[in-house]
Amino acid sequence: MNGLSKALAVGSLLSGMLSGSALACDALQPGPSGIVAEIIDGDTLLLADGAKVRLIGIQAPKLAQGREGMVDWPLANVARNALSDLVRGKRVQLRYAQTAKDRYGRLLAHVFVEPNDIWVQQEMLERGLARTYSLADNRLCLDELYRAEARARAERAGIWSDSFYAIRSAGQPEKIAALAGQFELVEGAVQSTGHSGGRVYLNFGTDYSKDFTIVINADGLRLFEAAGIDPDELDGALIRVRGWIDLYGGPRIMVTHPEQIEVLAR
Repeated sequence: MNGLSKALAVGSLLSGMLSGSALACDALQPGPSGIVAEIIDGDTLLLADGAKVRLIGIQAPKLAQGREGMVDWPLANVARNALSDLVRGKRVQLRYAQTAKDRYGRLLAHVFVEPNDIWVQQEMLERGLARTYSLADNRLCLDELYRAEARARAERAGIWSDSFYAIRSAGQPEKIAALAGQFELVEGAVQSTGHSGGRVYLNFGTDYSKDFTIVINADGLRLFEAAGIDPDELDGALIRVRGWIDLYGGPRIMVTHPEQIEVLAR
């Protein structure tokens, strides 16, 4: 069985190819516990000891919080209030996946509410108040998070009933281009693959100056190889990719790790 077939066999997620993914959350390393003192937004909180915690693995709707040129995303206050209801004033246990702290000094952790061990990331996704959001250096537990997101999306819960968070069609590159700078989910059939400059390109059209493209960088290709996945086998597959839209000719998403891509059909 080749790499892509294996991925399809374990739930249509490329993340299913990763060793031990079914037990990913058992692999989390215990971190500190503390009382939640303040909620910053739907995926960031402060502990009573002053530690700022970013809930790794999800992205909730963002609040502008005075940042120039930014406005609140739809349902951002709803997400913050939901997180507050879940954790404010309660004791939580932090558990680390891979990288435990970012460049801003925030702790990057999965958060569990004691004593019932409620997994906060999963709960926010189940309520439709976050999207699964992974990084190349923090990739554990994603199978479970994707499943929680899919249940909420099927029920059109929370953000999934708002067009701001709609899944975009790769066949409408002009609409995707208008979303440059935003985090988006895009679906479409891969028309061809190409290699240049140590990168792999998944093309969704024939006009590279305007059509949507996925670019897998060199570091990302090493992670694909480690997972036993050949990106060229995605040629012809219907896939969903998530990431930040930028423009280089046409709109594109840079892929740094396999879990950004879901295989929907072959």
